[in-house]
Amino acid sequence: MTGPPTLEQVAALAGVSRATVSRVVNGSPKVSPAVRAQVERAVAKLGYVPNRAARSLVTRRADSVALVVSEPHARFFSEPFFAGMVRGVSAALAGTGVQLQLLIAQDLPDRGRLERYVAGGHVDGVLLASLHGDDPLPGTLERAGVPAVLVGRPVGGVRGPAGAVPRSIGGAASASWVDADNRGGAAKAVDHLARQGRRRIATITGPLDMGVGLDRLEGYRDGLAAAGLAGAGDLVETGDFTEEGGAAAMVRLLERPGSPVDAVFAASDLMAAGALRALQTAACRVPEDVAVVGFEDSAVARYAQPPLTTVRQPIEEMGRQATRLLLARLAGEASGMHLILDTELVVRASA
Repeated sequence: MTGPPTLEQVAALAGVSRATVSRVVNGSPKVSPAVRAQVERAVAKLGYVPNRAARSLVTRRADSVALVVSEPHARFFSEPFFAGMVRGVSAALAGTGVQLQLLIAQDLPDRGRLERYVAGGHVDGVLLASLHGDDPLPGTLERAGVPAVLVGRPVGGVRGPAGAVPRSIGGAASASWVDADNRGGAAKAVDHLARQGRRRIATITGPLDMGVGLDRLEGYRDGLAAAGLAGAGDLVETGDFTEEGGAAAMVRLLERPGSPVDAVFAASDLMAAGALRALQTAACRVPEDVAVVGFEDSAVARYAQPPLTTVRQPIEEMGRQATRLLLARLAGEASGMHLILDTELVVRASA
């Protein structure tokens, strides 16, 4: 036999029609268990591999989903968050027969090209990560009838308690999303600092056109209010989730007039690492002069000097749960489902 085995050869070996083999390969229930087993033995013996393109014409399914990350390539490959997300998504897809496509959106010269691709039948559904502001992609996918799940609460999305189960909020425009309890985690960080006697607690925020940036800022303010420090001053500097952005924001905090800060909550571990670098350059001791807390619990936190106290978020679990919600959408289940996963304070030497 030359070339790869064909559907006709499997049918001949199994003693059934080509149509019966096609039904077995495409998972149709309209085949008896005995005939299915007969065809599967022939498939295994010949080493037949279904043609995905031909199969998609029959099933009208691409058997693939896209993870769309709305960030530049440089940030995607430098931030531990995205590697953890890909691991979680891949784990949830293992054994499903669904392939993962990774699309980095921000660097494309023509954003419309990506929108046309994901809405054009090349993928069955989309996971959207790191959305900024009023990104039109969720609306584009909804209008095209492409199921989508967001990793991270969209700006203006509904908040809920930590550990809440998915719930429908109704309405066709309601996006499904999975997120960590960013607001609660940030409040835990500030509470930890306040309990150590810190009174000039600053924060370096993430981008404020993202739900994650807004939620961690609100959590910081919640923590200050709970500790009776809400009137301690607006010690807020905006960052961008990068080490360089964290260092620059820390320099601005150190240059402020008046009483110096004695603690900093940075909304990501990379920004906290940048803050550590700026503090070391300024000859400030950590944690004696300034305590530092990050957010994520990445390898950056564990190997920083000193090792970072941080808020652990379940990144891989977020990827797994978002993928499970998307697979449920593909199976015809309801949209508008929200899941918020709990966070945990991890205490190390920096605070």
